[in-house]
Amino acid sequence: MDPAVPDEIAELLRDHRKVLLRMRAGWAPPHRRHVAVLGPAAPLTAVALALAAAATALDFFRGGRYTPFVLIMMCAALLVVTVLLRPRPDAELERRRQAELKVYDNARRLAGRFVLREELDDAARALMTRAQAAIESVLVSRVNAEGLLDRVRNAVMLPAQEWEIARLLAKLSALRAEHEEVVAEGVTPEVAAVAEPLARALDSSEGAVLARVEALERYAGHVADAERAYRARHQIEQLNVRLPRYEELLAESGAGEAAVPELGRLGEEADLLERALRDSVSSAHEAFRHLAP
Repeated sequence: MDPAVPDEIAELLRDHRKVLLRMRAGWAPPHRRHVAVLGPAAPLTAVALALAAAATALDFFRGGRYTPFVLIMMCAALLVVTVLLRPRPDAELERRRQAELKVYDNARRLAGRFVLREELDDAARALMTRAQAAIESVLVSRVNAEGLLDRVRNAVMLPAQEWEIARLLAKLSALRAEHEEVVAEGVTPEVAAVAEPLARALDSSEGAVLARVEALERYAGHVADAERAYRARHQIEQLNVRLPRYEELLAESGAGEAAVPELGRLGEEADLLERALRDSVSSAHEAFRHLAP
């Protein structure tokens, strides 16, 4: 989804993928707005018309004109009975129709600003999966949540990268399908001379998108290193807090001298992990800079 699309509309479309797929197959909602608008008002309109007819009929009755009175009253009664007996649309069904209509309107208005996975061919879908996995691993990491990375830039830049990759892969898939359709039945040497450079252009474009995905994966790899160092440092800190209790136990049991050197390494490990974390975060920041367009 184009990150510029409002969150409310983006969630609406994501929640109704089946409707979008039906639209992609050519579906459109029948009897669109006039049914939705007039349907709920029909009973009130019918009752108002029936009351007006009854008032007119009473004028005929007072004037001694009984035949028009009877005919008008019968028509008013039939009108009311018809409305009362008319099948009422199921509330859930009506709610679903209204939601589909809203999705339809927004999807048409935002055409070109979202991509369905079904629009991608197999190769493009595999690249999209890799890109999304890398982005997700960064955004859910604790080092990102704790602010050790540039959380604000990640929240803006990574969805923009995801959208750009999806947009390019959708165009690539469409062109690749058209190209394969043209050459599927065989080509003459003259056509091959034109088709071959076009095929190379498609391969070159795919290579460029692959480079974007690999850059995301390198960034995610550095973040994963920082995540491991962060987690290990946190564990060492927890053990250090408990260290006096271990030393007390060893002293009371008479086993302290043999274990003191081993326990002393906790502090050294903490320093090493702190440096590893700083190095990993620095590497992640450096990799992030290569993602900038």
